[in-house]
Amino acid sequence: MIIGVPQEIKNNENRVALTPSGAKELSKVGHTVYVQQNAGEGSGFTDIEYQEAGAEILPTIEAVYEAAEMIVKVKEPIAQEYGLVRKDQLLFTYFHFASSEALTQAMMKSGAICLAYETVELPDRSLPLLVPMSEVAGRMSIQEGAKYLEKPMQGRGILLGGVPGVRPAKVLILGGGIVGTNAAKMAAGLGADVTIMDINLNRLRYLDDVLPANVNTFMSSEYNIRSLISSHDLIVGAVLIPGAKAPKLISRDMLREMKPGTVLVDVAVDQGGCIETCEPTTHENPTYVIDNVLHYCVANMPGAVPYTSTLALTNATLPYTLQLAKHGWEQACQQSNPLKLGLNVVRGEVVYQSVANAFNLPHVPVEKHLPQSV
Repeated sequence: MIIGVPQEIKNNENRVALTPSGAKELSKVGHTVYVQQNAGEGSGFTDIEYQEAGAEILPTIEAVYEAAEMIVKVKEPIAQEYGLVRKDQLLFTYFHFASSEALTQAMMKSGAICLAYETVELPDRSLPLLVPMSEVAGRMSIQEGAKYLEKPMQGRGILLGGVPGVRPAKVLILGGGIVGTNAAKMAAGLGADVTIMDINLNRLRYLDDVLPANVNTFMSSEYNIRSLISSHDLIVGAVLIPGAKAPKLISRDMLREMKPGTVLVDVAVDQGGCIETCEPTTHENPTYVIDNVLHYCVANMPGAVPYTSTLALTNATLPYTLQLAKHGWEQACQQSNPLKLGLNVVRGEVVYQSVANAFNLPHVPVEKHLPQSV
């Protein structure tokens, strides 16, 4: 198969979808890998390293899209890429369709096959291609939150871990999944007073067992969230419903109950955000203030640490990329239920129920586009 790796052009997105090591694994089993010139530069990988791994360098993004049967990316195509996507071309990347009707319509119009990292799902309901970036984003949420609590950044002027004789900051984490757990670990390690909330009592029992003593677990509900927001300094939104819009757990009116300089970090922004006042921001302009509350809603947080993120992402995606390249998407998705669940839009039709629900679009069973089992 011919695999194309374009340079990411989203604002301050420095990750690349494939490392030279990944390119080597694909090329050594006979696949052709085209990498756009300088695509790996932001992650610390040179064109020479890709060439030594067996990849060929193409000069432009247009050339990569034109040559490739499968495009492997990190982030969803943005508007200037829509016209480059071809009918029957396979795109393997993070899409987060439910947060963008324009993207959904554009990919339907293209006639491409859109296989989303974030909805590839194992039998235990885990999301293996979302996990590594969720781990990065969860840890970064505390790193960034601690920075923006500083007074020059318009925060409350609180040191996350405090010092002897001065209480540490209070951190509230909404969601006990991969993002929330990693956020809690980081906040606890820095010495903060941490509360993590979830609606799953079994998950809270597990977190209570494995997290440090300065992390408290609490059942999530609107009443309980309201009872805590006025006393917490950093609030992290870490809720995920696979493939669907995130639920709004913090409403606009709740901001008036928070202390001036409280910091909100909405990691769920890719899926529409779990904070009503959340609007996607960039690393270039990461924050804004509403009602004296600082919002950090960067939609590609792991892009700020591209070396770590690229390695972590390729570790997770490469086995699936190899499977798709070896068998083609139809056979691979027929043989692998996790990959089949990754299909969101196929040849102009929405095949993932949550995406169809988000925009009141017709839902077509994915089986329509797969070969019949013998």
